[in-house]
Amino acid sequence: MKTRIKNYLSVTKTEWNGLIILLLLIVAVLIAPYVYNRFYKEQPVNFKRLEIAVAQLKKAGVTGDIPEEEGNRSKVPLVLFKFKPNNLPAAQWQKLGLTERQIKGIKNYEAKGGRFYTKADVKKMYTLTADDYKRLEPYIDLPASNYGDIKPLTIVELNTADSAKLTRLKGIGPAFARRIVQYRKRLGGYHSKQQLKEVFGIDDMQYRDIQAQFTVNVRKLKKININAAEYDDLKNFPYLSYKQMNAVIQYRKQHGDYETFDELSNVAILDEAVLKKIKPYIVLK
Repeated sequence: MKTRIKNYLSVTKTEWNGLIILLLLIVAVLIAPYVYNRFYKEQPVNFKRLEIAVAQLKKAGVTGDIPEEEGNRSKVPLVLFKFKPNNLPAAQWQKLGLTERQIKGIKNYEAKGGRFYTKADVKKMYTLTADDYKRLEPYIDLPASNYGDIKPLTIVELNTADSAKLTRLKGIGPAFARRIVQYRKRLGGYHSKQQLKEVFGIDDMQYRDIQAQFTVNVRKLKKININAAEYDDLKNFPYLSYKQMNAVIQYRKQHGDYETFDELSNVAILDEAVLKKIKPYIVLK
């Protein structure tokens, strides 16, 4: 019995060395603050130098706190002039008194296909302060609002419009036009305007702004004969993954042609959401 207790309580040389190192580390952590305070003394604030700096600022006419945004203002002299905001060069925005951050926000908006049609559109830019807009508003060469002598919206058919025609629409720049056409090719055509929200970069707000300019002719859809389709016929279709495409083809080879669309629900990895998406594009012969 004594031997068992002795063996249980015994400590190997390695364990003993580890215990000593642990104790040393604990002691080092405990005394570190005292060592730091001994060798690194905090420098007292030189109030005399601070008062001199404040006096110099007051002499220069600076009062109160300098806003962070003002500190980032361009050094280009402020020049106000009549301007059209669409695709206005960054250098011109700088002359109008905007900061680099504000200009970057405007350029990002334009890169996503955004355009300014009225002064109200400029006012909506989150990067512009109320004071900025108040200063710029008299010089913006755009109508005040969407009311008045504004041309009616151009309406195009979504499945036949090319990039050039799409670019002429309100809120559609070259990038969005190209993406809309490319996604249309992958789909085989749009069966609903709602599918525009699947195009990269078009969110709910963007969709609300542009959707009234489109009609959809579902007879223009390029449909897939699911009883003859192979992988090459399905590989670009965005609603099916590689595994789902393969499963659809293998099920057909094992069980014969699909007689109804509902038979696709027998393919285990096709859920109800996927079936709903692909249904407008599927034919059986």
